[in-house]
Amino acid sequence: MNPKDARIAIILVLVLCSGLIFIFPTEPVLNTNVLFDDKVNERIENEKFSKDNTNLILIITHDDGDELTNNLTRVQKLLSLKDDIDTNKNNLSLLDPKGTEYVSKIVSPLDAWENAFNSKNRSLINANKWADVLQPTIENGWCGENATEEESIAFQSTLLLLPNDVKFNVACPSFSGSSINQAPKANELLWLIDVEDSLGEDIDVEWSLILTWAGKISDDTEFQITPAGVNMLFAKSQKIAEDDLSKLLIPSFLFLITILTLGLKDWRISTITIGSVGLIILAEIGILSSFGFTISIVDVIAVPIIMGVAVDGAFWYCKSSRKKEEVRKMLLIAMITTVTAISLALFSPIKAQRSLALIMIIGIILDWIVTRFVLEDFYLSKRIKVDRFPKIEKTTYYSNSMLWPATLVILTTIAVLSPTSVDVLDVKQFLPDDDPALNELEALQSKYILGAGTETWIVIDADGDSPDDLSKIQDFQKQLSNHPSIISIETGIYRSPLILGIPYSDGNFENETINMILDGFDNSQIQTNPKLEIEGTTTGVAISVFIDGKDSDAAIQFAKDVRTLLSERELKGDIGGDLVAGAELAKEFGETRILQIIYAGIAVLIVTFYLLRSPLKASRIAIGTIAVGIAVDGMASIIGSRGVHTAPAVLLGMGFAADYLSHASAEHPSTQQDNFARWGAAISSMSIFLLLGFTTFPPAQNTGRLLTISILFAVILATFLSLTHKKQEEEE
Repeated sequence: MNPKDARIAIILVLVLCSGLIFIFPTEPVLNTNVLFDDKVNERIENEKFSKDNTNLILIITHDDGDELTNNLTRVQKLLSLKDDIDTNKNNLSLLDPKGTEYVSKIVSPLDAWENAFNSKNRSLINANKWADVLQPTIENGWCGENATEEESIAFQSTLLLLPNDVKFNVACPSFSGSSINQAPKANELLWLIDVEDSLGEDIDVEWSLILTWAGKISDDTEFQITPAGVNMLFAKSQKIAEDDLSKLLIPSFLFLITILTLGLKDWRISTITIGSVGLIILAEIGILSSFGFTISIVDVIAVPIIMGVAVDGAFWYCKSSRKKEEVRKMLLIAMITTVTAISLALFSPIKAQRSLALIMIIGIILDWIVTRFVLEDFYLSKRIKVDRFPKIEKTTYYSNSMLWPATLVILTTIAVLSPTSVDVLDVKQFLPDDDPALNELEALQSKYILGAGTETWIVIDADGDSPDDLSKIQDFQKQLSNHPSIISIETGIYRSPLILGIPYSDGNFENETINMILDGFDNSQIQTNPKLEIEGTTTGVAISVFIDGKDSDAAIQFAKDVRTLLSERELKGDIGGDLVAGAELAKEFGETRILQIIYAGIAVLIVTFYLLRSPLKASRIAIGTIAVGIAVDGMASIIGSRGVHTAPAVLLGMGFAADYLSHASAEHPSTQQDNFARWGAAISSMSIFLLLGFTTFPPAQNTGRLLTISILFAVILATFLSLTHKKQEEEE
């Protein structure tokens, strides 16, 4: 195939791949599922007998902010409002006008109260006054030993879905200040909602839809409904990222075109270069979406990165003094070494790192293909003819080998002096520090047991027809209940840890099994059936435990203790959940981050030695790459926070270092034109990364700042390496 036909074929393929976006539309999402793998949660999703609440939290108050749960009229209106939403009266459950998304379920403590009163043949919805349901007196309230199952659920719902300062009254009169003849007293309560699409499947909820829906109901009723909780914070951070993208995308293209035009002195080169990048990005998204790849909002950070990488070819072809074959080889080596450094993230235990690395690698390779096979001749046609370097007198060479090791020492010093702390991967890393939503989350956590705790899952393999497995698991639950990390309900009379697993046998049946207990399990307001099954065969149980959501170290220790207890009880299983998985990943990252940098450096060493056949050049590139990596990792801690969210920027910074150091290790010393090409490409890339550093979305902001720093470190180090070139040639 001749070059012209090859160019047409490549462009045609990219255009067709871009068109896949319309056939397989995709929207970036942000939740824990796209951030990291949790095998326990994945198993629960695949094998759970009944679906769990998504725990999207709504705070319900009255317009006047006054009494709510002890006002019978308001309680009945809330019960009626919930029923209207459940039955979709007047389209109240719809989140969007098209009816594709709707609120499928609401968990309310008031429903549990109604069921509790019904178990005593009393009706809350039909009562005219509280005495109609509170008299005659319910002995010991809903938390007594003789309470019905419905009353126990009502007590649990009151504990979890009403504020901590609630006066429990009939819910548990043994609490100080409570009266058995009054309803629980609080000025607000929580609803937990599920959202589904028209096909009955769970979806990634769009925050703006929930806000609009809650606002509409608030306007139409006397109640205020306010979305809250961790899930909504993820949704809000996604909205922030989307706003950043919409505001940044076009200005980024225009800004980069301007910078390239100033550097290359030709607006046509800059426009065509950036236009090709846009086509590459659209084609990549089309390819990934056609394969069902879920693109997270974090992956969008790769867009300006791919843009920044694309400018290298334009500068080296148009402005350097090197022959076409030299530039080809140099850019090929730079592409391979950059991809090699980034590819270490493909083996990361963190899903977000693997995803971002894959998108960057594909984009960088496509950048190289378009530069090499489509734009090369165009770039060369715009090159200004210059004298070749060998004609320059030898005395004009400048060599200072001390600058290279001195820079390595400075970069290493940055790494040594930086703080060693590593942040846990959680929602707070995806919102600005001054975002009011974080204060709202802290208020929710301080006011509600449900907000203060985080749900942790323990899955245990079990035979549904084995009495022995049932006995072992129930013994495990009893032993686990003594762990200090578990949030407990204490009335002063008894202590009840928040463990939702297999109910304890009442001893009325011999040889009782898991299936005997759970097949007739009636999903409560708080707990769904814990049974796991595949094709009707019981495979185990999923036990839900609430632990302190603010102590990551305690979560790690709790996970260790659970695994030890499982082993001691001869049970096969594991523990998972957002906090446990995020905390363990952060600890693993903290322990292995330097090793990851070293491994990336070794990979670069192997690849560059194979490509260059020079041990000296390969070792210098690898050492410089590692130095930049540890320095950028140190800067992550100095300018903000270090964590799994900064690791991709560190590896990409190493990729840039390998790229620039490869340029500096070419066959002849750098000329003035080569230095111009090197610094022109660096400044162009830094400009786009600097712009990314001014975004609001913290991962994008941190990545932009770290990449700006990494490019600066890399270009300085490469420049000083190029100054050792003449001395190196003489030694060889």
